[in-house]
Amino acid sequence: MGYDQLELEFSVFEETDSDLLEAGRRLFAGPCDFLKGVVALDGLPEPTRIEVCFAGRSNVGKSSLINAVTGRKALARSSNTPGRTQEINFFELGVRHYIVDLPGYGYAEAPVDTVRKWQALLKAYLSGRVSLRRAFLLLDARHGVKPVDEEIMTLLDRSAVTFQVVMTKTDKPGKSALSANIADVKRSLKKHPAAYPDLLLTSSETGAGIPTLRSVINGLT
Repeated sequence: MGYDQLELEFSVFEETDSDLLEAGRRLFAGPCDFLKGVVALDGLPEPTRIEVCFAGRSNVGKSSLINAVTGRKALARSSNTPGRTQEINFFELGVRHYIVDLPGYGYAEAPVDTVRKWQALLKAYLSGRVSLRRAFLLLDARHGVKPVDEEIMTLLDRSAVTFQVVMTKTDKPGKSALSANIADVKRSLKKHPAAYPDLLLTSSETGAGIPTLRSVINGLT
């Protein structure tokens, strides 16, 4: 945390060091299994592992990305109804890491009481999880930043949780549309002190950017 956004130059990152890419590949070639779904703070596992979480609005492709980065076809399950899945899902990666899948935000069809409870749980998790090294915030490359994404970024700022944007579905828009949306994301991130300066571009369908994301996670200590 504590980056000076006025001085940061946000850029697209792609790992080119073959040793780092191989280390990331090896990490995700090992065991990765579902541990538990959590609906209250007292259900959180002990913070004894390096932890990263994935957040994104509904239908951003979060489950597909988690499945792609872990190399499992159905590790994370998606719901077509926004707000339906209200658990924080923990996955054990090897012996040192937790991968955490946060419910998709965007609550048009979720009951108001359910939304309040989940938002309270999310805030408590983000504010108090000492083992959380980074949040990966997923943005659809076809649409860029939506108002609801700005709300989550602000929550991450206030929680002092470093977040790194991962743009999904980069194979879908045309080159000019993708460039425009990347520029839009960069402008938005300058307002958020918890934003990490390197953007990651991914596609779960083509595999683009997946090795880099694995390497980034492996490099967190």
